[in-house]
Amino acid sequence: MKQAMAAVLLRRGETDSALAQMRAPAGKSPRRYRDTRFEAIAVKVFPGEHYVTQNPEEMLVTVLGSCVSACVRDPVARVGGMNHFMLPSSPGDGGEWGQATTSLRYGNFAMEHLINDILKLGGLRGRLEVKIFGGGRMLNLGAAIGDRNVEFVEAYLKAEHLPIAARHTLGSLARRVHYFPITGKVLMQEIGQAQEDPSLVEAETHYRTELAAEQASGSIELFD
Repeated sequence: MKQAMAAVLLRRGETDSALAQMRAPAGKSPRRYRDTRFEAIAVKVFPGEHYVTQNPEEMLVTVLGSCVSACVRDPVARVGGMNHFMLPSSPGDGGEWGQATTSLRYGNFAMEHLINDILKLGGLRGRLEVKIFGGGRMLNLGAAIGDRNVEFVEAYLKAEHLPIAARHTLGSLARRVHYFPITGKVLMQEIGQAQEDPSLVEAETHYRTELAAEQASGSIELFD
């Protein structure tokens, strides 16, 4: 779904090190670097993470396959952030937004933590600007998961009376998102078909394998 796009699309092309962007960092992998193209400090937001800042020099960066990111800010308090979640909600939460698990991989927990951290830094709920991205149908590795992630975040925001200012969701392409929380500017690059980028396929398969292992222990539910 592509509507009310406030984001600026970068030239479509292959991602650079998409797998490194999508997986959680290991060891001493860098997550902050100076991006001279944008004259900004880039902060990578990996799956299961969120980041909130008041620093006008910071740009938040993530790569999304079937996952979803919400970009939220208060333009008056000049504070904002991004999350990156893999599944809508954890089993056993009854569908209640307040009953979050301890994992930011789940949308209910990721949304609550992102919004609460913005409010702690002076943001007001009535002023929040929200943009959502992701939920791609990546081969046959998680089409339903992408759809459910988008359905979840739309339902969550409706329940919280938070309008969506811009969105770029679903489809068959992965996305690389650059978000400037202070200004609200978004730069988004659509990445070529997953079949053309083995690293994206590997990343999605990696998530799927991890989640299937957790399902076996009764901790989550997969959607097929």
